[in-house]
Amino acid sequence: MTKNQVLKILSQINYPGFNRDIVSFGLIDDISVSDDNVQITLKFSAEKSKQEEMKKRVREELESLGKFKNVNIVMTGATQSMGNIAQPMKPEKVKNIIAVASGKGGVGKSTVAANIACSFSRKGYKVGLLDLDIYGPSLPIILGINESPQITQDKKLIPLNWNGLKVLSFGFISGNDSPAIWRGPLVARMTEQFFRDVLWGDLDYLILDLPPGTGDVQLTLTQKIQISGAVIVTTPQDIALSDVRKGADMFRKVNTPVLGVIENMSGLTLLGTVFDSENNPVKSGTVKMDNKEST
Repeated sequence: MTKNQVLKILSQINYPGFNRDIVSFGLIDDISVSDDNVQITLKFSAEKSKQEEMKKRVREELESLGKFKNVNIVMTGATQSMGNIAQPMKPEKVKNIIAVASGKGGVGKSTVAANIACSFSRKGYKVGLLDLDIYGPSLPIILGINESPQITQDKKLIPLNWNGLKVLSFGFISGNDSPAIWRGPLVARMTEQFFRDVLWGDLDYLILDLPPGTGDVQLTLTQKIQISGAVIVTTPQDIALSDVRKGADMFRKVNTPVLGVIENMSGLTLLGTVFDSENNPVKSGTVKMDNKEST
């Protein structure tokens, strides 16, 4: 086996008490593979019992492959300890966080996120809706809101109330006509602030409307926020579906459950008269194709 193959195996082992793997946490210091021998050097400075537990898990995972006769695990202490790694956070009193994502823009993700939030609310749940698309916030337009949230004396934002939903968007703060010309670190910090410095209160569900793609916001969320699950929105086009796979793979790699995929705009009703390629009106329910009528 190659080093990369071994690294892929190790990425399936989670750091104790976390939903992230030991590779993404930077615990792998070195991998040495020689014939049927492998040595893994781990940067792990936790207490002795946890070191032994980690050694056992790594050894068992590699020995189960049946590729190595000798598996040697070496621990070095000059690394992150458990206390140095930030715990994934979640707003106080928020039970579930659901991320609504898409591989590309223009698939109706924001509309779907708003509909999911409204559906939960109609069933009697306490629901929040957070628009995390810093560069192109859609929530103010979709909900028809043109207000700014209030700020408490200790500089906490109070979400707006819209038909029983607690809603917040960067567009409420910046204004719909003001572009956000920000680099990645600023976007990441703003994303964290929406969880840390907002008074969400008691919520059964907080629905997140993510920006399209797999950029800074998604990376910040999966590393620092406790996400209960993700819903991916797409359209029937091949190019949109190919991006869905990338989004799903991203969530799987950070151990976030993909709750489902929604194919939006699967059907479209056009008003008026439809003509075929020969400029003849098409009868209801039929389309002329290759001199044949197909229903």
